[in-house]
Amino acid sequence: MKALITGGAGFIGSALTRHALGARKWSVVVVDKLTYAGHLSSLSPVSGMPDYRFAQIDICDRTALDAVFAEQQPDVVFHLAAESHVDRSITNAAAFIETNLVGTFNVLEASRAHWQKLNGAAKDRFRVVHVSTDEVYGSLGDEGLFREDTPYDPRSPYSASKAGADHLASAWFHTYGLPVLISNCSNNYGPYQLPEKLIPLTILNALAGHKLPVYGDGKNVRDWLYVDDHVEALCLIAEKGELGRCYNVGGRNERANIDVVHTICDLLDRHARKDAAHRALIEFVTDRPGHDRRYAIDASRLENELGWRARETFETGMERTVRWYINNEAWWGPLRAAGVGVKRQGLPA
Repeated sequence: MKALITGGAGFIGSALTRHALGARKWSVVVVDKLTYAGHLSSLSPVSGMPDYRFAQIDICDRTALDAVFAEQQPDVVFHLAAESHVDRSITNAAAFIETNLVGTFNVLEASRAHWQKLNGAAKDRFRVVHVSTDEVYGSLGDEGLFREDTPYDPRSPYSASKAGADHLASAWFHTYGLPVLISNCSNNYGPYQLPEKLIPLTILNALAGHKLPVYGDGKNVRDWLYVDDHVEALCLIAEKGELGRCYNVGGRNERANIDVVHTICDLLDRHARKDAAHRALIEFVTDRPGHDRRYAIDASRLENELGWRARETFETGMERTVRWYINNEAWWGPLRAAGVGVKRQGLPA
């Protein structure tokens, strides 16, 4: 199997690349523009492997996409390239429209052109897995779960752009017959996550003795999914999923943001500076505009139809994550020095 992974130098994309080359023994070509979110250092564990290729390409460049498809002849496309940070979308929505909508259109069209040239078993084998988010569903109350048939109700420029991309992917299946599958995942965490996201931001601020900003009252709830469990699900969806179908991927680990921060503080008290009381660094700050109150995923379809189960609990995944950041300053240090995660974003002018 040869996989083409767009956004493969990003957080989830690099985890998928490492998993596909390692556990799956696939060949992989990574396509990435290498913006602020994509870093070749996240691919250093596999950069010397003979079945790994990298192409620095903007998915808005259709000519370059067509060329890499023709050269690499992939069997499966995992489309992860996207602008993905809600805070950034509030202050720079245009980039999200360009990458997440126009870029997705280009990936779908390049995939369709490639697929139409295939014959026999190669054509039957080809798949496009469009990777999306639970944020397209909007916000839940105190009860209930997002299911695959939950109506879309995006609340931020980011989630609106991803909802539009999902609709494009579905339309290309129904109109053109392109063998597309869609996944919608809950909040990911784990090694190599950009330090502007909640969990790595909290870990690194705490290690530096800086304040730990928590939006609003800290009671916004997310369903947390360890990234290695997510990429295992993506591979199963590509291998066994029903064409045209959507699959929700969630860890069944609902936690309020303040509880996530408390967990990190307590782990750092044990593993970093035992004389520190990291909870004392918590500081409640002005809430994010349009901040959805609660997300929670029903992953029953994925679990029952494809046999997937999350291996990590929130406790085991957080233990692994905190230890990784403690031991890998060589990866995150240059990013922090460059200002990533240092200044808050998402406050409209």
